[in-house]
This record gives sequence, C-alpha cells and structure tokens, in this order.
Amino acid sequence: MVIPTHPPANAFVKVARRIYNPIGFTRGYNFVLYFIFAGAIVGFCLSRLQFLAFNGIFCNMQSTTGSAAPGECYWYAMPRYRIGIILHLASILPAGLLVVFQFVPAIRHKYLIYHRVAGYLIILLVFISIAGALMITDHSFGGHIATQTGVGLLAIASTVGIINAYYNIKRLQIDQHRAWMLRVWFWMASIITLRIILALSAVIISMYPSGWYQIMPCAELLYIANSTHMPLEKVYSTYPVCSSGNSNMTVDSQVIVKANFNGNPEQIGAALDIGFPMAMWLALVMHAVGVELYLQLTPKEAERLRNVSYKRQLAAGMKNPGSAGLVPEKLGDMDLWEPELRHKEDSSETVRMEDETK
Repeated sequence: MVIPTHPPANAFVKVARRIYNPIGFTRGYNFVLYFIFAGAIVGFCLSRLQFLAFNGIFCNMQSTTGSAAPGECYWYAMPRYRIGIILHLASILPAGLLVVFQFVPAIRHKYLIYHRVAGYLIILLVFISIAGALMITDHSFGGHIATQTGVGLLAIASTVGIINAYYNIKRLQIDQHRAWMLRVWFWMASIITLRIILALSAVIISMYPSGWYQIMPCAELLYIANSTHMPLEKVYSTYPVCSSGNSNMTVDSQVIVKANFNGNPEQIGAALDIGFPMAMWLALVMHAVGVELYLQLTPKEAERLRNVSYKRQLAAGMKNPGSAGLVPEKLGDMDLWEPELRHKEDSSETVRMEDETK
C-alpha cells in the first residue's frame, strides 16, 4: 500500500476556495466585480437611509449630513409629491440592501427558501419604488422632458426586465433569470453613477464664462430663500420680478437663475437641474452597455446554468427542456440549443465510428 506524501490536488483547490472564496464565487473576477458593484449599492443605500427622516434631514436645508437639492422640497411639501418621494425612498433603499445577497452563490444554494422569499419581497419593493418615482418625475430636478423620458424608460425597462426574470424562473430557465436580474439591477444602479456625473457637470457648468441659466418659479425661489434664511431684500434686489411689491407677480411668475455650484442656494439648484438630464442618460447608457458586455464575456457561466435548467426542466416534465423559458432562439435565427450531455454523446459516437472505419 502506498501512502501519499501530499494531499490530492483537489483538496488544495477546495481549501483555497474556502479561504479565498468563502461566499461561493467560482471565478476571481466575479468576486472583484461583485465587491465593487455590490459595495457601491450597499454604501449608497446605507448613506441614504437617513433620508427617511424626511423633515429632520431630507427636507432640512440646514442639515450637515445631506439633504435634497435646493428647491426640491418646495414640491415635496405638496401631498402628491410627498407621498411619491416617501414611497420611492422607503421601498428602493431596503430593496437595494436585500438584492446584494441574492447574487451570493452560497446563499442561493444553501438557503433557497430565503432566496425565493427575498426575491418576491424585492420585486414588490421595486414596483412600489417605480410608482413613487413616476409620481415625482415631472418636478424632480427641474422636471425637464428629457428627465421625464429617462425616468419613464428606466421604469418600463425595469418592469419588463423583472417580468422576464420572473417568467423564466417559473419556467426553470435559470440562465435567463440570471441575465435579466443582472440587467435590471445594473440599469437601476445607474443612479449611483448619475450622482458622480451630476456633481462633475455642475462644477463644469459653473465654469462657463457666458453661463448657463435655468428658469425657476418665484414660489420655489422664495421657498429656498426662507429655508436657507437668505435676506429677502437681497432676493428681491436680485430677482425683482418675485418682489412682494411687484403688482404683476402671480403664482406662475418665473425668473431666470444663473447656474453656479459655488454660488447661492438657488444657483446651486439651477446647476443641478441643468446637468441632471444629461447625467441620467449618460449613466443609463454606460450601465446598459456594461451589463451586456459582462453577459457576453461570461458565456461559460450562462452555458453551465442552461445545462442545470435542462436537467431541472427534464425532471419536471416540461416540453423542450433546456429551452422551456424565454430563450433567444425562440425569437431570432439562432441555432437550437443542445444540452452538454448530448454533445458528449455525439462526440463519443463520432469517435466510435472513426475507430470502426480504421
């Protein structure tokens, strides 16, 4: 009997995975990407949980820990917009914190019941958050038509993506469930990149010698002045149209405000309002392209999950196992997918026939 002096290579692999890969990722790059993007989502959501203290922090311009953009809370004081922003914040923040655990392989494999229950809860929270976002979009960061279009597109795309993900998992099409859930959360996480681009654009806009300008209602301007304790005399002298002595001023009266991220509160608000539509669309395109690139660069994982889907669909007695869900070849002109086992059988048959002809 020969006693091995070294443990088998497989043992080293298992130990290494437990040490360096404790949460179940099979590729190093997956863990790095997870660490970056999941960390960004967690950090973003945790930093904004304080906004649930609506009057104390979010709509408190004197807050030192962060608040809404200048002028935003003028609209949020109205019932419709107040309900909308609270619904959005109170649903999307916990959804963002819960979803990072949905992509951990160890949790999906060992705690499947948790994965399913959390998945249903996340879907519900996302739909509520979308409803809240749509309620406020016509006045969010200026309410430009480009902003409303971007929010509408993100809402529609996320809803369709979640429906596709849900349909595919009910059909045991795990590979497509993974793809659509990745898409949805990459799209929705564009709000983080948006904030970075928005801050940079506000600074750049303020550097233009000729300046950028934003139209602002007098009511919103006076709200900003009152909430930041700006002297009304200074406001009236800068924006005489909004002066109480102006007999022509109405509820709809508006003024032109120069964008300046280093200026007065209303100028900071103007700089953010001008840059928001551009930042939103740019961030959304970056994330949409990025997630498709990731999916194209991870075909082995998609193929592995499709073979798992094939086995589960076959055991469940479904028609077209491996392709029972919404797969690309049902819509395009792709070749029909075949399971890995069939490929191996075909290869073995080819080798056998070649041997017989020799």
